[in-house]
Order: sequence, then C-alpha cells, then structure tokens
Amino acid sequence: MINVFVLHNGRLSQINVENRADLENTLPIWVDLTDPNEEEREWVKSIYGVTLPGEDEVKDIEASARYYEADNNDLHLRTDFLIDDDDEPARTVTVAFILARDILFSVHTIDLPVFRLVRMRARSRPGSIEDYKDVLLDLYATDAEYSADALEGVYQSLEDVSHAVLQKEFSDLDAAAALNAIAQEEDLNGRIRRNMMDTRRAVSFLMRGRLLNADQFEEARQILRDIESLDSHTSFLFDKINFLMDATVGFININQNKIIKIFSVASVAFLPPTLIASIYGMNFRGWFPELDWNFGYPFALLLMLVSAITPFWYFRRRGWLK
Repeated sequence: MINVFVLHNGRLSQINVENRADLENTLPIWVDLTDPNEEEREWVKSIYGVTLPGEDEVKDIEASARYYEADNNDLHLRTDFLIDDDDEPARTVTVAFILARDILFSVHTIDLPVFRLVRMRARSRPGSIEDYKDVLLDLYATDAEYSADALEGVYQSLEDVSHAVLQKEFSDLDAAAALNAIAQEEDLNGRIRRNMMDTRRAVSFLMRGRLLNADQFEEARQILRDIESLDSHTSFLFDKINFLMDATVGFININQNKIIKIFSVASVAFLPPTLIASIYGMNFRGWFPELDWNFGYPFALLLMLVSAITPFWYFRRRGWLK
C-alpha cells in the first residue's frame, strides 16, 4: 500500500493513490509504503528512480547497511520503531528510510502507531512541517514521545506489582503472577532502551551528514536530549525491576522456610513419643512393671500423647510456630 503526502498550505495532506497515474501527478514530500507489492515498487523505481530495499535488506543489522550514503547521494537509514499494544506482546519493527529527490521514502511491513500519530498531528498543526527532513525528524521525535508513554506504562505496572508483593499475605500463586508481570515489563523496558539507542544513532548520522539546516539541527539536538532523559528513566526502571525480583524471590524463600520449619518442629515434637514407643516395644524379658498392669497400654498411649503435646506447647510459647 502506498500513502503519499504533499505539503498544502503548511499542512501535510494525504493523496489517494490507486494507480501509477495518481502517483505521477503528485509532488510529494513523503512516500510511505506499507508492505508494498512488486507493482508498487516498480512505480517508485520508474517514476523517482529509487530502488526500494527488500525485507531482508531492511532487517540487516550491520552498521554499514543501516546508515549510509549511496553513490547517487541518496541517504539510506534503517531505524527500529516500537509497537506497544495491549492485545499482543511489545515488539519493534524496522523501517527503511531513503532521502532522495527532496522526498522521504519509508518502507515497513505494517502500519505503525508513530506514523499514524505524525500524520494526525501534521494535519492539525499547520506550519509544523516545511520539507521532507522535518517529516523524518518529527517521526523520530514522536517515537521518543511514544517510548516515554510506554515507559510510564511500565512504571505503573511495576507499581501494581510492588503493591502486590508488599501486601500482608503473599502466596506462591501471587509470587508466580508477580514474576510473570516483572518479566514482561523487563522485556518491554529493554526493547524501549534498544529502540532509543537505535534512534540516537540515526539522528546522530543525520547531524553528521550536514543535511539539516540550523532549526532542524537544533531540533535534532533536542531529540537527543529527550533520548538521554529516557535512558536515565530506563536505568531507574531496571533498578526497580531488580528490587522487585529480589523481593519476590525472597518472599518465596520465606514461604518455603515456613514449610520446612513446620516439618522440622513436627519431627522434633514426635521424637519423645517415638522413644516411648520404642521402649515399650522391646522384645526381651525383664523388669517391666507395666507389662502385667491392666492400665499399662492406656498409660503408654497417654504418655506418648503428653510427650507430643508438650513440645508443641513449648514451641508455640516461644513463637517458633508463627
């Protein structure tokens, strides 16, 4: 699918493209392609002389393939954008950018929240975009804002886990749920940090290329400052995640120790009855007055019961059963 955007009265306007003629009759500053087919790729190549990268080329993680200037002076960038939806796990999608003919070309497999947000803002804020470089910088700035919102969600989720961990009754089932939530937030926090690192590299590449004017260069510097503040926040969240992980594991150990303590107390409490039963179970003739006593058997049972209750009473008084 091809989404073409032109600058009209200081606003970013979308033009419907249904065939090659529609594409030829526009003067766009941004051509956004979502999972383009071969025909759409051929349109872009024949009209603008730009060869779009394939899916494998887009996902290439080598630094030399992610940011470079082609022989025809076209700039190529590969940047990851975050997707944080409630319906599915968070992930990043790599977008290929090509800056050529005063047009920004973007290629990605699915529509991204950041791209939708930029389109909506550009239509409602006249004068915010003046050329294709402003579009790219706006995408990076919006990506930083989107990541910041995702970090706020991580913090809130960790706060909920913290309240659950620090509650008075914390069972093993609660601990399992807490560990699962902590692992998910740790994964999201790591993805956000990696995404911001990739955006920093892309913005730094643009600044080194001397492509930006003075206002755009200052905007790029502001994006880098925002990313630096997000890095500090992700470090804080990693510390909070480690604390909650240690606290959860500690409570699991405490619950296990309580079980072991009960078994230890029970084994000690039943030692005296076992000793009494062993004495009266000896199979030899000797001086055993109780053997000929009619109440010998009830007396032995009562003695074992008292010897079992007495340790429990003592342990409870000392507070060892709590």
